[in-house]
Formats: sequence, C-alpha cells, structure tokens
Amino acid sequence: MKQNIAELISTAIQSLKDSEVLPQELEPRIMVENAKDKSHGDFATNIALMLAKPARCAPRQLAEKVIEALPSSDSVTKVEIAGPGFINFYISSASSSAVVGEVLAAGNAYGLAKAPKGERIQVEFVSANPTGPLHVGHGRGAAYGASVADLMEAAGYDVQREYYVNDAGRQMNILAASVWLRYLQRCGQELVFPSNGYKGEYVLDIANELFEQYAKQFDRPVADVFAGIPADEPAGGDKELHIDALIDRCLEMLGEDDYRVVFDAGLDGIREDIRQDLGEFGVEYQEWFSERSLTEQGDVDRALDLLQERGHLFEETGNLWFRSTAFGDDKDRVVRRANGQTTYFASDIAYHLNKFERGFDRVVNIWGADHHGYITRVKASLQALGIDPDRLIVRLVQFAILYRGSERVQMSTRSGSFVTLRDLRAEVGNDAARFFYVTRKSEQHMDFDLELAKSESKDNPVYYIQYAHARVCSVMRKLAERNWQWDQEVGLANLQLLESESEKDLMTSLAKYPELVDNAAQGFEPHVLAHYLKDLASDFHTYYNSNKMLIEEVELRNARLTLSQAVRQVLANGLGLLGVSAPEQM
Repeated sequence: MKQNIAELISTAIQSLKDSEVLPQELEPRIMVENAKDKSHGDFATNIALMLAKPARCAPRQLAEKVIEALPSSDSVTKVEIAGPGFINFYISSASSSAVVGEVLAAGNAYGLAKAPKGERIQVEFVSANPTGPLHVGHGRGAAYGASVADLMEAAGYDVQREYYVNDAGRQMNILAASVWLRYLQRCGQELVFPSNGYKGEYVLDIANELFEQYAKQFDRPVADVFAGIPADEPAGGDKELHIDALIDRCLEMLGEDDYRVVFDAGLDGIREDIRQDLGEFGVEYQEWFSERSLTEQGDVDRALDLLQERGHLFEETGNLWFRSTAFGDDKDRVVRRANGQTTYFASDIAYHLNKFERGFDRVVNIWGADHHGYITRVKASLQALGIDPDRLIVRLVQFAILYRGSERVQMSTRSGSFVTLRDLRAEVGNDAARFFYVTRKSEQHMDFDLELAKSESKDNPVYYIQYAHARVCSVMRKLAERNWQWDQEVGLANLQLLESESEKDLMTSLAKYPELVDNAAQGFEPHVLAHYLKDLASDFHTYYNSNKMLIEEVELRNARLTLSQAVRQVLANGLGLLGVSAPEQM
C-alpha cells in the first residue's frame, strides 16, 4: 500500500512540475510512513514540508496543491492536511484487508524480496579459535550472525556465510602442547600441568583418542621434556615464558611431522565439534576458511608486497611496520617482526584482501566487542590497498552473561570452567537460545535468564509467539473434529465482516511485515523482527480471547479463520528467519 500511495504522490508531483508549481529538475525521495495515531489516518507523508522551499510556497499551501493533483484511487477514501503540512491518507477497508489474500497466496515466500538486489554479500561470524568448545558467549554471535545472513538473503542479497578458522598462531600451539602433555599422562607419566595450558575435559578426550590411534608413538621422558624449562607461575616464574618454552620443547622432541599430527588432532577434533554444535543450532556455513592457508599460499607475503609497492610500509627497530596512522589509526602497526614472523594483523590484512578479491561487493564482519580496536586498523589497510573501506561493515556483539538463578556463572576457556553452547541448548532448547540471543541490539549487554527461557508463560517471548502459532493450528484441528472445513475463498470474500479494531490492527501488522524484513536486513537488526513477532502474537492473543472462532455463521467463521491463518503464516515466516521453529502443538 505504501508503494501505491508513493506512486500517487509521484504522479501529483509530476503534474505540479508540468504546471510549473515545482521546478522540473526536482527528484524528491517520497517518504510514506505508517501513521502513528489512528486518528490521523493510515499513512502519512512529509513531501510538502520537503518541497516547500524549492516551490517557494508555504508547506500547507503546497500540501493543498499536492492533494488537488492526486489522481483518484479506489484504495484511498480520504486525504487531509495535518499540522504544519503533513498529508494523511485514509485507506478503504477492502484495501486494508487485501493483505490477507497476499499473505496466503505467497505462503512461505511472503516477506521475501520479489527481485534480487544484485549484490554479493559475505557474512563472517563466530570464527572462534578452535581451542575449545563454543561457550554461551559464542552462541550470541552465532545466533546474531545467522539471523543477519538469513534476513539479508530474504531481502534479495546473494549471501555467503563464512567461518574463519584460526588454525595458526600461538593459541593453537598452546593447545597442541596441552594435548601432548595430557597424552604423556595417558602414557602413564606424571607431570605438573602448566597453569597457562588448556585444562578442559575435551583436551583429555583428544589426548585419549591420540593414544588409542597411535599408542606410544609420541611418548617422551617427562624429565627431558621439562629439563631447563623456565619456572611456571605457581613456582614463582612467568606462566607465558613457561608455556612458550614447552611449545618449543614439544616441537623439538617430536619433530615437525609428529608435531603436526598432535597439532592437527587438537585442531580437527575441536573444529569438527564446533561444526557439529553450530549445525545442531541451525547455523550452517558455505565456507570454513583456513587462516593457515593464507601463509601456505603466499597471500600474506603478497598483501605486504602490495602495501610496500604503495609506500605504506617502513622498517624500524628491525620490524616491518604498516603506517596506519596515515589512515586514521591511533598508531602504526607491526606486520612482520625482526625474527621474520608475520603478525596476526598481517594475516588479517591478507584475509580481507582475499575476501574482496573473491568478488564480494560488501563484507559484514561480526566480531566480539573486545575487537573494537581492530576496526580502524583493518579499514586503514583496505584503504591503503585501494579498496573502499566503507565496503567493510563491522558489527560488534557484546558478551552474553549467563545467570543461574541470581548467581552469575563465571567462564574461562583455559580453566575449562565454562558453560558450553551445547550445555545451554540442552537446558533451554535451541528455540529459546536462538530467540533470546537476538532480542537486543548486538552491541548492548545481555543477561541470559535461564529460568525465563524455560518458562511456559507470556513473559517468555519465544513461548508466547510459538503459542500464538500453535493456537491457530489447534483451532483448525477442532474445526476438523466438528466435521467443518475452512473455506479460504469464502473467507477472503467476506473479510469486510471483520470490522473490530483488533482485526484491523492485525491486518495493518501483516502489511508491515515485508518492509520490516527489508529494514531489519539493511540495518543488520534482527531484534526488530523479534519485537515485531512478539507484538503480532500479542495482538493475535488479544483477538483470539475476545472472539470465538468456531461459530455457526459460515461467512464470519471463515473470515476469522482466514485472518488467523494469515497471522499463522507470518509468524512462521518470521520465526524461520530467526532460526526458531513454529510448532503446531504445545
């Protein structure tokens, strides 16, 4: 309907141009909004306020001229001026109710873009280091990223979902050393496990699998392993020096080939666990991109060479630096250390160059809030490489704080005392987890209330929405029990019988859905859809509680059932975009 009204206004403006009331060169953007106050009609536009200055006319006077130039329309029953020059449109009942037929005709496709936008978008999210199972904090990034990707796809974008596997670097080496030391214990040796190693049960599981497959192939005397190693923190030493020395000893005693076997045992085991966990959570990726491949295929060196050719690198104190301050960063960044090792940032530069070379028009990175400082430097590197930094969109996700009762659960990946995403899903279910994670803006802090997520009450938003969907399905079952049938054609032909405010409100809400999906996609804001679904469910529960569905009067019964089925369809469509099921029974 908004589009129809915009076309009427456009025709009026062209008429005013032809009569020289408005300059010919004007190409205004016509904004039509839902009226906030029902007494002000159904839709409103501020076009007269926008064009008053170039028209050299008072806004209300221009509004009168616009109204006079509007072509007639069966959909519009009244047009009036309000306030300083707003134009309000009142829509006929037949036009308002037409959305019910549109919803049922489109079915699962209602709300989806009618034409592709012709833009390739990559959404990269979660990308947690494969050093342990995903915890509840990662779950928020997973739910948010998956919903953003699904919304963008619904809005007509060609979307690729990617997980960046950090399979190189110090943290992975700490994991490898941790697995090997647990493996030595499995071989029957006694040792003091490093305070900075990974201590979770999953490390023991990987070590046990390594032993089952390779027996004692990687067994080495513990006395030799720890000989000359700097003291650990509990013994008065430095935990970082201690673990780094153990990593070097691990590589030295195993040799490159055997070290790679141990390293890959940790990497592959955890990566597959993450893949399975996310898959069960309804999160799938088209690409699992290896950080290690950037080095092995020479992408890192090539990216640095490009920056060097453009004059953006310099040497100082033996290190190679990127002059990121020239592009708004607060300090320059090391990309290659004096020992020849490239930095994490160098890999980030190469990775983002790789993304855009794959042909994506825009890239959406969904990072944890602790990565805020990375945004400026990565955008700086893109600009230095000749890539428009605005093509990179970064959304930060705040950590989700889990409460069990009134007690906050502390989490640490190293110590192993964390609640995994799998644990959370087992306790509250996928639906509650997916929905709760996206009910707030991603950059806002979130307290995850376990008791609320499990409750079967209207205070639990996901339960409340799913119950509205199930209620419609229940009505249809009861209809069949009476040997009655829902006649959609009769229902559509008698929608004029639905005259109550609650029925009109439902139709208005249904009509808003396609635009809301598009807006949520453009703003990367799935919480907007979550709130819409809660409001729609609330409106339906109010309607259901005040109107009998299974009445003797055939025309009115089918009209109410038809409206209810349209509500059910939109609830199902919206929940689907958030990765939440739409149950038929509860």
